[in-house]
Amino acid sequence: MSDGKGDVWVEAGFTELARSGVEGVRVEVLAKNLGVTKGGFYRRFADRAALLGVMLERWREGRSTAIAQQTSLGGQEPRERLKAVIQLYSERLNPDGMAIELAIRQWARSDEGAAAAVASVDAARLKHVAELYRATGLEAEAAEAQAFLFYCFIFGQSLLFVERGPRKRSQLVAKSAEKLLD
Repeated sequence: MSDGKGDVWVEAGFTELARSGVEGVRVEVLAKNLGVTKGGFYRRFADRAALLGVMLERWREGRSTAIAQQTSLGGQEPRERLKAVIQLYSERLNPDGMAIELAIRQWARSDEGAAAAVASVDAARLKHVAELYRATGLEAEAAEAQAFLFYCFIFGQSLLFVERGPRKRSQLVAKSAEKLLD
């Protein structure tokens, strides 16, 4: 779906989505932020809904591809791969990525297209992580439950403010992560 045209508009859309939610993703706002006229937008997209559709598809494809790559064993043991994924999501906080994730999830509460994109990404994430847990020897149902807990932890820990400082936070995250690997 990425033909190169309109990428600057899509990126500007994601920046605004992270800043002010889907309501803020308006052609006038994006044009102003980019320092261009609205004409360029309409040469690429029929309307705002078309841009939002491309944004959802780009996000869905990107997140689904990312989890497939992040959970690929590549010669590693399943537990080591799980540990690496936990570290990726808990130690290297990505405020922009999380802001986009949260904005899309908020958008999904009132839009069927956004809800379908989120459901697709969640299904891919749970499937790939459950496959890693299966590779550790867990039965399918237990692996699915562990994958669910894994994602509750990954997203939950990123939303919690821990008053004890970054070092204490990383220790708490590491100890909690060990429970997911038992």
